[in-house]
Amino acid sequence: MKMRKLGALEVSAIGMGCMGLSFGLGQAKSQQEGISLIRKAAEQGITFFDTAEAYGPYTNEELVGEALKPFREKVIIATKFGMISDTGINSRPDHIRKVCEDSLKRLQTDYIDLFYQHRVDPNVPIEEVAGTIQDLGKEGKVKHFGLSQASAETIRKAHSVFPVTAVQNQYSLWTREPEQDVLPVCKELGVGFVSWGPLGTGFLTGTINPDTTFDAATDLRATFPRFTREAMIANMPLVDKISELAQRKHASSAQIALAWLLAQHDFIVPVPGIDQEKYLRDNILSAEVELNSEDLQEISNILSSIQIEGERLSKELLALDDQ
Repeated sequence: MKMRKLGALEVSAIGMGCMGLSFGLGQAKSQQEGISLIRKAAEQGITFFDTAEAYGPYTNEELVGEALKPFREKVIIATKFGMISDTGINSRPDHIRKVCEDSLKRLQTDYIDLFYQHRVDPNVPIEEVAGTIQDLGKEGKVKHFGLSQASAETIRKAHSVFPVTAVQNQYSLWTREPEQDVLPVCKELGVGFVSWGPLGTGFLTGTINPDTTFDAATDLRATFPRFTREAMIANMPLVDKISELAQRKHASSAQIALAWLLAQHDFIVPVPGIDQEKYLRDNILSAEVELNSEDLQEISNILSSIQIEGERLSKELLALDDQ
C-alpha cells in the first residue's frame, strides 16, 4: 500500500471508513463480521481507520477498538467528538474531555491518533476547542487534531492556536465544494485533507440505480435529496461515463473515483466506507490506478457537461455544516 502524509501524520493512501459496519448505510454487520473485515483491511495494508462516537452511537468505536487491538501500534485510529450530547452539538471543553475519556475506553487504547471535531459548534469559539485538544495532547491522550465539515476561516483560526493535522469534508466527483476554499487553505497551511463519501455514498460505484430503494429505518440515504428516484435518473449520466472510462482503463468505477481524488493533491486521503470483503481489495487497488493527463481532462470534461441534481445531504445534516 502506498503511503501519504496528512500534515505530520503518515497513513495509507486509502483509509477505511468504518461507519457503515454499524450504522447509517443499511443493516449493521454482526460484531464477528465487522471485526473480520477490519482485520483483513489491516492485514492488506490499510493503516488508517475512521470512526466516531456518533456512529451507532458508540457501537462503531467499540467494534473498531476490538478489531484493531492486535494491530494497535501499526495503525492510525481517527475518531470524533462534538456531534452528539444531551443538548445536541457540543464542543464545550468539559464535554470534549468526557468524550475523549469515553472514546479511549471504547477503543481500548491509551491515545487517539486523530481527534476530529465532528461538526463546528457555533456556541464555542474554535480557538477554545483547539486549546482543549492541545491540553489533551500534552497529557498524551490525543496525538493529532482534526476538523470535519469546517470552513476555510475556521481552519485558519484553529490552526493559529494548535496545528490542524487534517480536515475531513465530503468530497467526490459529484461533491466538489471543498475545491473553492478549503483545499486551497489546506495546501497553504500544510494541512491534510480526508475525503469522506468519496464514492458518492455508493452511487459512483455503479451498483445503485434509480430503482434502488433505501430503508428509512436503517439507511440515511433515504433522507438525502440526491437519492430520490428523480435525482438518480438525472445523475446517472455521470455514472455511465465514469463506467466507460473505467472499462477502457481495465478498472472499476470505484477505482476511477478514488484515483481521481488521489490525483487532485498529494495531501488527500479518501476513506471509502467498506462493508463487504469484495470491495476491500478493489478499493485498495485504486491507489495503483494511474490517471494520465488525458484521463483527467476527460473526467474534467464529463464533470463540466453534467449538472448534479439534488442536495448532497438532508436539510438537517446540511444545517450542521460550518458556514
